[in-house]
Amino acid sequence: MNPWAKPFTLDVPDADLELLRQKLALIRFPDELDDAGWDYGVPLADVKRLVTHWRDSFDWRKSERAINALPQFTTDIEVEGFGALNIHYLHQKSSVENAIPLLFVHGWPGHFLEVRKMLPILTSCSPDHPSFHVVAPSLPGFGFSEAPSKPGFGGPQYAEVLNKLMLFLGYDEYVYQGGDFGHSIGVFVANLYGHKHLKAWLSNMPVYRIPSLFSNPLLFLELLTVPLNKRLADQLESAKRFRTSGMGYFVMQATAPQTLGYSLADSPVGLLAWIYEKLYKVSDHYPWSDDEVIEWISIYWFSRAGPAANIRIYYELTGQNLHDMFEGTKWTSVPLGVSYFPGEPVRLPKSWAHMIGKIVYESEHIAGGHFAAVEQPEKLAGDLRKMFGKGGPAFGVVPGKDGY
Repeated sequence: MNPWAKPFTLDVPDADLELLRQKLALIRFPDELDDAGWDYGVPLADVKRLVTHWRDSFDWRKSERAINALPQFTTDIEVEGFGALNIHYLHQKSSVENAIPLLFVHGWPGHFLEVRKMLPILTSCSPDHPSFHVVAPSLPGFGFSEAPSKPGFGGPQYAEVLNKLMLFLGYDEYVYQGGDFGHSIGVFVANLYGHKHLKAWLSNMPVYRIPSLFSNPLLFLELLTVPLNKRLADQLESAKRFRTSGMGYFVMQATAPQTLGYSLADSPVGLLAWIYEKLYKVSDHYPWSDDEVIEWISIYWFSRAGPAANIRIYYELTGQNLHDMFEGTKWTSVPLGVSYFPGEPVRLPKSWAHMIGKIVYESEHIAGGHFAAVEQPEKLAGDLRKMFGKGGPAFGVVPGKDGY
């Protein structure tokens, strides 16, 4: 273990647990229209059930023990213009000496535990597939990492934290996997640290900006074929539908995170409803257990910076929703793999993914949604094995660490 890395043990104070119980006991529920279902948001019956489970049945200490069984650490990372931030991360090493260093990055409303089901798959030893050393940090402001205290902490700063973490761990060259903001930040990592440090990466949400006549003329002209191209028309209609009826949360968090933050920080039930809606709607019929949901929400409720700090990432990466979240980036030749899952709501024409980088691997799955690492861990881990294993398009990209 590096001398600057401090082992991390999660231990929520009893007083915080008691305060949570008091708040859950004092909840005032809203009314609900007859037969509303999910049309207006999370159904009242679902929230009441989950609140009762959280208050009366859920065993946080049991979850805490399971989380503490994972190898976790914290360390200070200096970020230019922002000082040092204390960053929390999981570091699961393989027994294979030449295992590939893999940086796994979550998004919102995710957290570092999304990687948990994939750990035994990725770190296992076999002559038939590569093995990985897995690093899964809590992004600044998420989970148990410190949050920046000044405005302007955007894509380049998140990328700086992640790259420096890998370098401090002794991984001068590494590969990367991410979806949601893990994908968005991955674009910045590829732009700023590609080839020298980041050797290749896999995204399970390969989105980018809309093509323009000047930057991507062929893809722009393809849009003119929409009336004659049913496949393209269906893809664009799906994207339009999500943008119209599924992105209210995005606009709120990108324009007024502080205002929304008061509710999320003070009301555990408000936080539960806000995040549970996403878990339900953007997964592919995944059978969330009540324990899974409440543990997920608890990570946010007990987070180091509080439940409101994490949503500022939307404001910072979009400039208060005035531009896309890829501002300042461009195509790179860093090898890129893309994994498509049918339940992913943010799906654009596949051809647009070529604006991100040099695509060397592509897979299409028949099940799975936005939280692929949780919903389909074998499939996502399998893509990493195929991409970086023997015969794969990115085999041996990290010199001396081919996974075997």
